[in-house]
Amino acid sequence: MKCQVKESQLAQEATDVLVVGVYEGESTWSKAHQALDQALGGQLRELKNNGEFSGKNQQSALIHTRKALPAQRILLMGLGKKGEVTLDRIRQAMGTAFKNVRQIGAHAFSVPVFGTDALKAPASDIAQAMVEGAILGGYRFTHYRSENEESSKDVRTMTLLANRANQVSAMKSGVRRGEASANATWFARDLCNHPANVMTPSRVVQEAQNIAKEFSVKLTVLERKDQQKLGMGGMLGVSRGSQEPPKFIVLEYTGAKKKERPVVLVGKTITFDSGGISLKPSENMEQMKADMTGGAEVLGTVRAAAQLRLPLNIVGILPATENMPGGRATKPGDILRMLNGKTVEVQNTDAEGRLILADGLAYAARFNPRCLVDIATLTGACIIALGQFAIGMMGNDDALKADLKKAGEQAGERVWEMPLWEEYFEQLKSDVADMRNIGGRGGGMITAGMFLSKFVGDCPWVHLDIASTDWSSSERPYIGKGPTAIGTRLLVQWLINRAGR
Repeated sequence: MKCQVKESQLAQEATDVLVVGVYEGESTWSKAHQALDQALGGQLRELKNNGEFSGKNQQSALIHTRKALPAQRILLMGLGKKGEVTLDRIRQAMGTAFKNVRQIGAHAFSVPVFGTDALKAPASDIAQAMVEGAILGGYRFTHYRSENEESSKDVRTMTLLANRANQVSAMKSGVRRGEASANATWFARDLCNHPANVMTPSRVVQEAQNIAKEFSVKLTVLERKDQQKLGMGGMLGVSRGSQEPPKFIVLEYTGAKKKERPVVLVGKTITFDSGGISLKPSENMEQMKADMTGGAEVLGTVRAAAQLRLPLNIVGILPATENMPGGRATKPGDILRMLNGKTVEVQNTDAEGRLILADGLAYAARFNPRCLVDIATLTGACIIALGQFAIGMMGNDDALKADLKKAGEQAGERVWEMPLWEEYFEQLKSDVADMRNIGGRGGGMITAGMFLSKFVGDCPWVHLDIASTDWSSSERPYIGKGPTAIGTRLLVQWLINRAGR
């Protein structure tokens, strides 16, 4: 979908659908709303007076203008009470509006910037949120369907309307950010929606190659022999039971001077997680194709940063493998020696993500990073603790945690900090190795984070556990069922903020 910005008045806009935001409980209408209502012979006020449309959050109503206006239809979109409007509520409204526009078969729609009188945010940030909501609300994965009856209903153009000429430039900037962020999320969702027999570690390499070629990003792929030479015991141990060769993928985006230290992102990339010898229950195991969400999000984030030409140096690291049972698979009780020399007793092969991430975090030290963030569908304990609406966050640097929390609030992908106290390491102590890879039932999300902390050194570091948010069992305004790629826009927004864009 093409997204564009122009200066225009609502009553003069010629389009298939004009989307108009309405607050709940507002007794007076703006001049723009009054002009529309007058042209329509009072239909807007009539809908409101008879209770058919009150402006409640997510409520909508469609009006055919019958040539009373240049726009063919008016879609009223409820924003809820004015004092409760947020950037994410605007995203939700646009996700719902987009679905309505597509459902009626319209190919283009126009919409003024919502909430400028209710939010302290600049027009650029609101424009970004609106574009994100619309693009994400339109997401569909139809790659494997023989017949796609909905293809004729694709919306081709979204036009954001500025009231004044001096708004246009800022809104265009917001549109560019919104497109890059939302498209990165589409990209990550696509990767996680592909089945594991297609999206293998080798296919992930192909996706990285496409990014490297399109955006002149440096790509390095460490094969099994390279991992053996370096001593990546985590990667080698997890991949032993799979017929698919493991790939350790490194992308380097250079947007600043080469001497500037990079931001390093590490994403868990288990393309299918059976649990290994510690086999998972069969129920919902098909969802384990999305255990690579962290890696997919790192790929999408590097892609977005390159599209936006952010003045940062960024390294994306994806340890990619399957976790499968087999005659050569790692067994409970086996001991692995990791890249940094530490030994780990594997007491549960289904706690594999932390093993490959440990090698990824240790490898990241080679880049002398300014800061380090890992993102992973790491623990079922995160789901128990936080449900489906918060990302678990731990780390060793308060400023970095605060920056990520702020970005999460802006992106509508919020984080919740958990403690990372040294006492939790007691649960990880092993009788035969430096540590074990599980710490028992209590504080499972925290002990996983504590495990990772032993591989980051002194670098400012944050761990994001997205196991609670990576899969949605229901349809939401701009989040469909299945893989959500939640965490992508959080990372993109954080990098935008660091770049001062």
